[in-house]
Amino acid sequence: MAFKKPVTKSAVPDGPDRLFNDLPRRKHASLFDHQGQILRSYVEKALNEKDIAIQLPTGSGKTLVGLLLAEWRRRKFNERVVFLCPTRQLVNQVVEEANNKYGLQVEGFVGSAKYYSPDAKSAYLDGNRVAVTTYNSLFNTRPFFNNADVIIIDDAHAAENYLQSLWTFSVSRTEESDVILYKAISGVLKAVLPEQNFARLLGAWSGIEDATWVDKIPTKKLLTIAHDLRATINAHLSSENNQRYAWGMLQDHLNACQLYVSSNEILIKPLIPPTWVHSPFTSAKQRIYMSATLGLGGDLERLTGRPDIKRLPIPAGWDTQGIGRRFFIFPEKSLDSEQIVQLRRTLMTKAGRSIVLTSNNEAAKEISNDVDIHLGFPVFTANELENSKSDFIENDQAVAVIANRYDGIDFPEDDCRLLFVDGLSQSINLQERFFINKMGASLLFNDRIQTRALQAIGRCTRGLNDYSAVIITGDELSCYLTDSKKRKYFHPELQAELEFGIYQSTEADIQDLIENFEIFFEHETDWEDANQSILESRAIAVQEQFPAMEELSHAVKYEIKWQKALWSGDSIEAREAAREVLSVLKHPDLKGYRALWQYYAGSAADQAYLEGHTGFDVVAREHYLQAKKIAIAIPWLTSLSREMKIVSDEEKEDQRNVLIMQQIEQIESNLINLGLISNTKFVANEAKIRQGLSKPESFEMAQVELGKYLGFSANKVESEASPDPWWFKGDFVIVFEDHVDAETTSSLSATKARQVASHPKWLNDHDQSYKNCKILPVILTPVTKARDGAIPHLEGVSYWGATEFIEWSEKVLNVIRELRKIFDGPGNLAWRAIAAEELSKINADVLGLFEWLADRPAQKYLISIPD
Repeated sequence: MAFKKPVTKSAVPDGPDRLFNDLPRRKHASLFDHQGQILRSYVEKALNEKDIAIQLPTGSGKTLVGLLLAEWRRRKFNERVVFLCPTRQLVNQVVEEANNKYGLQVEGFVGSAKYYSPDAKSAYLDGNRVAVTTYNSLFNTRPFFNNADVIIIDDAHAAENYLQSLWTFSVSRTEESDVILYKAISGVLKAVLPEQNFARLLGAWSGIEDATWVDKIPTKKLLTIAHDLRATINAHLSSENNQRYAWGMLQDHLNACQLYVSSNEILIKPLIPPTWVHSPFTSAKQRIYMSATLGLGGDLERLTGRPDIKRLPIPAGWDTQGIGRRFFIFPEKSLDSEQIVQLRRTLMTKAGRSIVLTSNNEAAKEISNDVDIHLGFPVFTANELENSKSDFIENDQAVAVIANRYDGIDFPEDDCRLLFVDGLSQSINLQERFFINKMGASLLFNDRIQTRALQAIGRCTRGLNDYSAVIITGDELSCYLTDSKKRKYFHPELQAELEFGIYQSTEADIQDLIENFEIFFEHETDWEDANQSILESRAIAVQEQFPAMEELSHAVKYEIKWQKALWSGDSIEAREAAREVLSVLKHPDLKGYRALWQYYAGSAADQAYLEGHTGFDVVAREHYLQAKKIAIAIPWLTSLSREMKIVSDEEKEDQRNVLIMQQIEQIESNLINLGLISNTKFVANEAKIRQGLSKPESFEMAQVELGKYLGFSANKVESEASPDPWWFKGDFVIVFEDHVDAETTSSLSATKARQVASHPKWLNDHDQSYKNCKILPVILTPVTKARDGAIPHLEGVSYWGATEFIEWSEKVLNVIRELRKIFDGPGNLAWRAIAAEELSKINADVLGLFEWLADRPAQKYLISIPD
């Protein structure tokens, strides 16, 4: 064959913005001004930086900027460049745009590396073409892309799960492939869990308190079972389970990991992913993170494990104008559940194509079935859309139902104009739930939570001319978007859109919402007036910055230093790094996070002591004590101090704080479950309790509901000789004998007295978890007299008059109602302090109530009369 003529290399322009003009096959005449600004800024300020973050809003041509940077560096410096996307669908989309719109020849890589074509691999390895692939292609144990010079991470805000998965070991109680492994690990954890929590771990739960339970095994306890845990997982982890890769990364570094448990999952992961040990990522000359939102609190650094990322400023003018137009509808502000379902069906029919984002597979299945039965439209899943959207787009009537995904699949222009966002949660893993719900450290995740919300609501508005109706249901996201205290941190355009949508959704019937949607969907002159009001609101809206962002940004380099030290086994250096974090965190809103870092410092000191460094046991105890003092509203820390036998002068007060804060944590869950955007469920629950307590036949179940409402665990068993309801929290149990159907003129019999006095024994005989508890039997009755034969059996029994109980229950309902008015989400330590004070005033905290009742002996309060 004839020799091939070598390709002559042409001169490369001085900057990527000029390279664009040399692309003969491009379909765009020129770059937008803001794209040119960013590209020139990169050359001037960040050309030789190790880590650079570039922020460009969605729809502003961010992908083109990234591709030009990639192609320019490939040509200019003869570098291997990898362009990373979250999903296969986006890889295919980027490759298509690069080749067909921008005139850039790139190679797409999806699926297993063993199926990559030889030509494509050679083109990348020889530096002749940019490689476009998924995050997972780089972040795995044996990546093909192990020697890139430059890594460009598109949609960096979406990299969290993909990047951290390499160091995240998660075992599900309900996944068939995990069941045996879950039980085996649970058996090891039994040694470090209280009986009640161990039962929850195994799935023995019924109420919301159990369902929302999350806990962290203190590192000191984790180290005591580390050998057994390692051996158990190695023995039970099958070769078919993909978790073996993550476990291989973690098993020799359990001292540097956190172990979280819930009623459905066991999670082991480091606080910060140790990307510094992953050579394919860390050995690159440069990493470029491209995102629509970067945040100011160091969140990108925490997600990537990179301590020093240079940020290029957002182009001028993009701080006020948004991308496209969204019309928000909050149906739960006005409609009941049946009407909301009917609204969804009607809007789906009118729109033709629609997207539904749900929080879990069960909800996705329910909606899919409803669409199939009532509308008959084809339903598409995320997996079906990953490779191509064409089947969905080519259907005039279709619904895509996507579970637990905030981003990764876009539907611009006419692809879809109707988006339902149903029940998406602010936290996506146990670590985040623990930080927010248990540690009062939600401030740390402000940027992350906002980014997820923005990604969810922006699936159908990807360009300036896009428009989409966005229907929000489910309490967490609805409350987040409608809360004026949180809205002020949004972009002015979004603030205006939300205010308009909230106003239109309030005191509206279903027909109002349908008509408004029709006007928006037609997008003609009738919509122009409405749109003008949004523009006017945007003009006066001001976006505020989240509090304490500067301190969080300064602290992150020390947090990464702490994680690095633990990973390498240097506990003394880790403790010092934790102290450096503490030296930065001063803002009062960071109290919970500061307390957590006192714990981390103590944990590192504990490890140092176990390694033989004398005196560090004292250092650890001091850190744990400081953690407890900083945030008395965090029961996890106070309980930890007690378990570590760190005794203070206020031991009884510590116990009271732990109990009341555990109770308040549960009240928070109750309030969220009853809904914050609408009063409907809350008022109905109040009415159910009041009405139930007013009738003897429904009194006991209403009493159970009142106990749960008040943050206690409450139960009732229907069996011979069983007690009436009992309430418990911690080691304190109040068990009732409800004698409410008695006449006020009657008297308490010896039989009834013996019955109530036997309740503690019944509890101990039927449930071993109560064996070390203080159990107080209470006779709840309208009678004021007892037979002489009854009095001796009332030893240790307390008395509560029926009328007094009803009056007290009204106080409880009123206090919870008032607290709900100022409740803005879980983990607010200031709200918890107010709640504790208000509950204590009416003896509605568990210890206060227990002590008040214990001081009301039935033998004293009931008048003895002859048999």
